[in-house]
Amino acid sequence: MNRIDRLFSILTFLQSKKYVPAEKIAEKFNLSIRTVYRDIKALNESGVPVSFEQGKGYFIVNGYFLPPVSFTSEEANALILMEAVVKGFSDHSIQKHYATALNKVKTVLQSTQQDKLETLASRIRLQVPECMTLQVSYLSVLQEAITAHTMIQIAYLNKNQEPSVRKVEPIGLVFYAFAWHLIAWCHKRNGYRDFKVARIQKLTNTSTPFIHRKHISLDKYIKDIPVEY
Repeated sequence: MNRIDRLFSILTFLQSKKYVPAEKIAEKFNLSIRTVYRDIKALNESGVPVSFEQGKGYFIVNGYFLPPVSFTSEEANALILMEAVVKGFSDHSIQKHYATALNKVKTVLQSTQQDKLETLASRIRLQVPECMTLQVSYLSVLQEAITAHTMIQIAYLNKNQEPSVRKVEPIGLVFYAFAWHLIAWCHKRNGYRDFKVARIQKLTNTSTPFIHRKHISLDKYIKDIPVEY
């Protein structure tokens, strides 16, 4: 990778996260820390407002936007392939947002690339068993609650078909055993619980902040899931 391409890649990486430590940049692009410092300086000198916060890392100052991105054919093809995966393993809310995002990507492609993408899209299919298809559209709302740290209320039907209403603090989503599962702190049970998203009958985002300030990491929780996934 030449330096111009590397600088552009570092800029894109910085824009994808709130803060990025120099060590993370060095690791991702196989650079020395000294080279990272030089590249950040070069970005600043070229007019990109890169700043630094002690203990957190580099960040792009609010208000700066990268010009329209160009995609290689391989990158665009990968997005088309993922469209089939999204349709097969997510609900209507995610499918809708992905389709909107993909349409925005297509607007910056050349007409020849767009034609090739349409051809490719017509020749990719993903057959998913009907039992795995989500009939509800809660994944998008759950994502919002997870990132905003807000409690949700769910009407839930357990595996014994017993209904209950719970207020929970969602910490993450996991796809295992061919289904999406919500991992959350349940106020009714006073502990972490695993809720199969397909069994959620009704969901309301209360917009109420979490009561518990600190939760275990999702990685720590899923280590105890008794399923190979």
